[in-house]
Amino acid sequence: MYKIISGNTAADYSDNLLALQKLGKLKKYLVGGAVRDLLLNKLPHDKDYVVFGATPQKMLANGYKQVGKDFPVFLDKDGNEHALARKEIKTGDKHTEFEFYFAPDVSMTEDVQRRDFTCNALIYDENNDLVIDLVGGSDDIKHKILRHVNNEHFGEDPLRILRMCRFAAKLDFEVAPETMDLAQKMVAGGMIDYLTPERVWKEFEAALNTPNFDKFILTMHQCGALAKILPDVEKMVITLERTDKHPEGNTFEHTMLVLKEGKRLSPQIKFALLMHDVGKTLTPKELQPRHFNHDVVASPLIDKICNDLHVPNQYRHFAKLFAKNHMKFYNVNIMRRNTLIKFLEEISDKFKNRKQLTDFIFACRCDSFGRGREVLQNDLAQFAAATKRCLQNYRIQSKIRAHDLPNFETLPKDASLKNILWNFRISKTI
Repeated sequence: MYKIISGNTAADYSDNLLALQKLGKLKKYLVGGAVRDLLLNKLPHDKDYVVFGATPQKMLANGYKQVGKDFPVFLDKDGNEHALARKEIKTGDKHTEFEFYFAPDVSMTEDVQRRDFTCNALIYDENNDLVIDLVGGSDDIKHKILRHVNNEHFGEDPLRILRMCRFAAKLDFEVAPETMDLAQKMVAGGMIDYLTPERVWKEFEAALNTPNFDKFILTMHQCGALAKILPDVEKMVITLERTDKHPEGNTFEHTMLVLKEGKRLSPQIKFALLMHDVGKTLTPKELQPRHFNHDVVASPLIDKICNDLHVPNQYRHFAKLFAKNHMKFYNVNIMRRNTLIKFLEEISDKFKNRKQLTDFIFACRCDSFGRGREVLQNDLAQFAAATKRCLQNYRIQSKIRAHDLPNFETLPKDASLKNILWNFRISKTI
């Protein structure tokens, strides 16, 4: 079992290491998420190392392969990344505008100060099974707190605002008050504006792959980043809902509940859940809390959001499909047969995409049950019946071909065949 050293003991360890570095000794340590996961009893996905007392020449001489342009990164024979201990110097407003100082005299204490959060600033001595905690990260992990390491370094990099939101979601940690306060000041100062859409989407997509994507959005809202990056989603906060249907009172709270229902669903479904009621933000204040045609008007708004964030087309397509059609699902049990066929045709790409249909149903379940009230047995029964009718008729309709028509050989092979086939489809619908 590993041992954790902190406070003066950890500081002494750093000083002793620096003395060895000055004697030309080279030592490597496991750092970052792998050490954090060790303390969380999780299996790390990959291992990153920091090397003290090294130069690029020494690393190459010891058999490492150099990669990376901004600063030297070296790979061992197993493909694990090794970075030289370094300090960072801000040179501009963008998150990429840094200079790096890496040399054998960079101490462990100096290296950890450039890291983002205390939970990611732990260092592990594998040879001695020892965790060196110079910033209180082990206590923060124990109490599930996300806290920045250094005011100056955190405040220089706008990307760390989004990383804060993502790690809050990934780890299900609460952001420390002083960290939230610093992030709010950074957003208010306009720093978020220096991030490119591509970099924003990269953090966004990583958050979509966590179970707590709702926490990512909520943390963005709390620090002010949501209003800057997704202003149309921020408007949901002041978009009123009918309290008889949505006791939560506004579209943002409803959307957060919907995302909680979809914790285990795919990133594409979760993005669609975030977008599904965005059309309600277009309803004039005097007409709220009723939202007529919010499903219809959502598509252009989703296109705008996806264009601004450079969202990949697979996310865009399903988000627009769900926003446009999610209200229809509530009428499936009473739909006329010809209406049901048209609905299923659109949802399943003309009966060619069963997964898209099932994804749509999963999303509808989140929308149905993501509300601030108890889910009743009648709610469950109606949803189950609608799901059954959709899947049964998909199975039937997906197998129908023109040659299945009675007396197909003698039927006219002109435009009238389409109407004959349509009527045949209707006759088979249940």
